Amino acid sequence: MSDPGSPPSGVLVVAKPSGMTSHDVVARVRRLLGVRRVGHAGTLDPSATGVLVVGVGRATRLLGYLTGCDKEYETTIRLGATTTTDDADGQIVSRRRVDAVPDLEEVLTRFVGEIEQRPPAVSAVKVAGRRAYARARAGEVVVLEPRIVRIHRIELRRTRRVDDLLDVDLVVACSAGTYIRSLARDIGEALGVGGHVRRLHRTRVGTFSIGDAVPLDDVGPHAVIPIAQVAARVFPTLHVGPADARRLGHGMRLAASPAGEAPASDTHRGPIAILGPDGDLVALVEEHDGAWVPRVVFADAD
Repeated sequence: MSDPGSPPSGVLVVAKPSGMTSHDVVARVRRLLGVRRVGHAGTLDPSATGVLVVGVGRATRLLGYLTGCDKEYETTIRLGATTTTDDADGQIVSRRRVDAVPDLEEVLTRFVGEIEQRPPAVSAVKVAGRRAYARARAGEVVVLEPRIVRIHRIELRRTRRVDDLLDVDLVVACSAGTYIRSLARDIGEALGVGGHVRRLHRTRVGTFSIGDAVPLDDVGPHAVIPIAQVAARVFPTLHVGPADARRLGHGMRLAASPAGEAPASDTHRGPIAILGPDGDLVALVEEHDGAWVPRVVFADAD
């Protein structure tokens, strides 16, 4: 059983305000909670707002899995102008009047499914050991290799004129690794008018939505979702008795024998969360040769 007097260990779903980096949010959470081990699952640009999943204590070991979850965004794309950063923070590179885009909905459908996407030059992607944004800001010409991402859904909300340009409000559900700035740039290119992100608000990371989020000023131990609850939301779960919990806690394999309690290997790929008799998270395991093999052990950590 977790010590009720120990530092919190779990996940915070923070409503990130505009003007802060994700690292700024992590630093603030460290100070507010008095916990050193804090990280986040997926960077938001400083101007972006919305869901930032923050791991606290032992839950930082889950962040690699949470980073790979699908995301959902509300965004405004401004058509008719391109920028150096593919968003409103950059310098305008080109501008042209946009009177109408009758083929907008048809063009949007081209971007649904698996697509090849080139990350923005000003991004955190590493090039020969250095972040692309550092190279770009040093004056280097940065052209990143395209990658395959998946856009699950693009929903057109509304359009409105802003002077001689057109703002387009979208909802985008996508895989991890998708750059909405790149999507805006590519949609603008496909329409022949150029485009960039004017507003970006993340509404979901995996099972964590904006409804779970708390303002940064309201962060406290009460807002931390316990690590076992997080694991149960993200992974299939299996409860084990004291002896098996001890074996897994020591990094030992466990025969995958409890019939019906865990997903069949042909229907589930990836980790399973093992919970002990007191409901605490013991380990994340994967099935291999008829055994549950610990991949991340949480019992007796810290």
